[in-house]
Amino acid sequence: MEDEDKKENEGYVGEIKGGMRPAMKLVIMGIVNKKPKSIEVSLSSKPQEEEDGGDVGLQMKVSFADKAVHRNARLSGQWGQCENTMSFFPFAPGEPFKMEIVCEHQQFRVLVDGQPLCGFTHRLSLLSSLTSLRILGDLQLTKVA
Repeated sequence: MEDEDKKENEGYVGEIKGGMRPAMKLVIMGIVNKKPKSIEVSLSSKPQEEEDGGDVGLQMKVSFADKAVHRNARLSGQWGQCENTMSFFPFAPGEPFKMEIVCEHQQFRVLVDGQPLCGFTHRLSLLSSLTSLRILGDLQLTKVA
């Protein structure tokens, strides 16, 4: 594995100041690696403790093997039912993308390159506790806003 691939896989962790709230939008722009396996984006309450019990309001795992985007949430340490229905698979190896996660009153709406990809109904009632954005996997980030 080349060094530059390794550096990208460390991922990105950013703070969402004040937490998520309706009408808020996160924008993630990047370029998919040439030989991607997966990309993971999560909105969580405790970035450092995500592996052991912090709430995750939305976790999206983009799987290139089965061309799916798996979505789930974890409340009080328990993962819920995984959702993966969507209208199309927008990610292509070596190609740039723009993902928007729009927080609405009832759900997160996810758009890729301006096209609605999927929705994810809120399972966590306290949206403002989602203060961390994590992005990992086979991509090179160009912008996070």
